[in-house]
Amino acid sequence: MVKRFKKLIGRYRNLEQVYVVPYRSYGTYSHLYIKGRALDNEPLKIIQDQSVFKTIKNTWKQFDSFEIPDAKIELQIRDQLDVLTKTNYEGYFLIDKTIEQNLAEHATEEGWVSYHIFYRSELEERTELLGDPFEGEFLVPPVDAEFGVISDIDDTILHTGVTSFLKWRLLKNSLLTNAYARIPLKGAPEFYQKLHLGASGKNKNPMFYLSNSPWNLYEYLKLFLDHNEFPKGAILLRDLRTPFESAVKPEKPHKQKEITNILKTYPDMKFILIGDSGEHDASIYTDIAAQYSDRILAIYLRSVRHKKRMQRVRSLIDNFDTVPVMMVEKSQDAVDHARENGWIK
Repeated sequence: MVKRFKKLIGRYRNLEQVYVVPYRSYGTYSHLYIKGRALDNEPLKIIQDQSVFKTIKNTWKQFDSFEIPDAKIELQIRDQLDVLTKTNYEGYFLIDKTIEQNLAEHATEEGWVSYHIFYRSELEERTELLGDPFEGEFLVPPVDAEFGVISDIDDTILHTGVTSFLKWRLLKNSLLTNAYARIPLKGAPEFYQKLHLGASGKNKNPMFYLSNSPWNLYEYLKLFLDHNEFPKGAILLRDLRTPFESAVKPEKPHKQKEITNILKTYPDMKFILIGDSGEHDASIYTDIAAQYSDRILAIYLRSVRHKKRMQRVRSLIDNFDTVPVMMVEKSQDAVDHARENGWIK
């Protein structure tokens, strides 16, 4: 409590530690789209056998963040690129920049480019810099990728409760359940691995994970995806200063903006969209498919046990014939459909 009081009184000054979190993002050989955040916090430490008390403490830490505004941030990629930027008033930074260099030269076989982040604002003597540099990576899809996959996280591959009133289920799941103990929806990791492999089996189809969860849950969700062996992909969350703020904010613009940005970033790539029938995914995805009818191969919507919502979604998709839309009871249904269409082996 004393520590928190001191931070509130001298907020943005007298930093105890500096921790920069680069989020897994995406780009092209000539365009950067990199996000991150500068915080006066320690890194989140989640261990597999931690106690309930430790899980609750970690959840508190995720939302009890102290952002560092106007921080000078430098991004370096080998000897080839050096970009300077600043964080906004909530500590976030975004590098959305077209460049002359060919970043694909530094990509792994699956398209990942590593970079370094340096904190360049002046530090006081007692401030601890927790990384020098901080390391991040972003995805540059290989030129021979067959298609991309844009998937919702919330209640599509993980029961989150993000759709619940005032986010109580979301808080309960995150508060009481260790990320290692969260169970993915049955068959989801295997299905996504097949999509990542594609028909060629080359493991190069890019993955994009989209959620209305706040960036505060980034490390938690990243750990869940990695631990359950989902293919590595860009993780796109949203700014949410309190757990309750999104109750009065429309959900649609966030997802539409992110999906549209991905489609514009890769104008020659087709995509499969995966979501659930519980919230707005059906209307968002069909709107996107209507605008980009030649770019969307299929839409898979995982069924939820909510009669009225299911009826609403059915009424929306029954007369939609622009692209295939499939209600998925179990992952195998989507696997069979994708295989029939030659997208996976």
